[in-house]
Amino acid sequence: MKNIAIVGCGNMGGGHALAIGYGTGYTDWQLPQIIDDEVEAVTTDISKILHLSGIYDIDEKRQNWARGEGFHVYQSLEEILADPEVDIVLIAVPNHLHAEIAIKAMRAGKHVLCEKPVTPTSAELEEVLKVSKETGMVFYPRQNRRWDPDYLLIKKIYDEQLAGKPLSLENRIGGGGADGPFGWRSEKRFGGGMMLDWGVHLIDRIVQMNKSKIKQIYCQIINLTGTDVDEGFNLTLVFEDGFIAYIESGVGHFDSPTPGWRLNGTTGIGEVITFSGEGAKVLKAKPRDPNFVRDFNALPVRKPTIKRGEGSSWFAAPPMNNDAIELERPIFDRNALYRNLVDCIEGKADQIVTGEQALRVLKIMEAALFSGEKNEFVDFE
Repeated sequence: MKNIAIVGCGNMGGGHALAIGYGTGYTDWQLPQIIDDEVEAVTTDISKILHLSGIYDIDEKRQNWARGEGFHVYQSLEEILADPEVDIVLIAVPNHLHAEIAIKAMRAGKHVLCEKPVTPTSAELEEVLKVSKETGMVFYPRQNRRWDPDYLLIKKIYDEQLAGKPLSLENRIGGGGADGPFGWRSEKRFGGGMMLDWGVHLIDRIVQMNKSKIKQIYCQIINLTGTDVDEGFNLTLVFEDGFIAYIESGVGHFDSPTPGWRLNGTTGIGEVITFSGEGAKVLKAKPRDPNFVRDFNALPVRKPTIKRGEGSSWFAAPPMNNDAIELERPIFDRNALYRNLVDCIEGKADQIVTGEQALRVLKIMEAALFSGEKNEFVDFE
């Protein structure tokens, strides 16, 4: 059992307090209707590996909320770092403060679980990783969406080549409305913007699928309301092996564009629409009938007279006839990140999400923002 204290108890930190404090892993423990019995059967019981020592937040309202939930409230960061019972510090404050707190915590002998982005810049993260190495403390990036069911399904399609050899991948996420990012996320000085928000997860997951180097990056930055941050982006990653990933994210959507994932392969297409993975499928293309002859007289249009090149026009092509393969929802440990964190601290396992992986993602995002600023392709690795 490890003791963990949370620094920052706002939207994200408050969710972590509920997830750990009540031992469920759910950020809202009052929604039992979302619980999947088969997933729960293989999910780590957080209450057996982590104990919430308390939280610290500068906002008195958030302190009162935590007390109302029955959580201990520390009076300062220094009080947490001086508490010999605290093993882990979970950092959930605005992004520009992550590096400073992480370094202080590790120098005080605490392991760190840090919200994404772990730092706003790669230079800051390099300093954090140096301190982690010097002190021997675990620094763990909380890039937890590698365990989302929609991602597990698209990764299955990719890894097992259920749609043939992967050629390209589209991933979209959106939300909000026409008012842009909210709170400190709307200001660059705090490390705001969608690239440092959803961009971390979207890029992290794709580079976990395709392990080859990224040859080129192109990004279009979207700003709807006049803030000084990216409110959305369209990102293209061209990999050395020829694979191409297209990523779209933005707060200007009133709902997420669908499908959320679309994988194009040599023999079909894989689609995952929702976060839960419901309706995930692979469309496998059947060979067309080489003896097919279309009866143009039966069509309610005139027979085409124009030919394309040497062959017939597409009007004469045989119709497509695809097989639809429905995929079952994945069964997974939704608290695997917490389990791995504790196992790493106890020397029982290697980190699944490493600082070096987070550093590469940060460098990709920096190159993407530079591309968006210059409106040009950027050579990467």
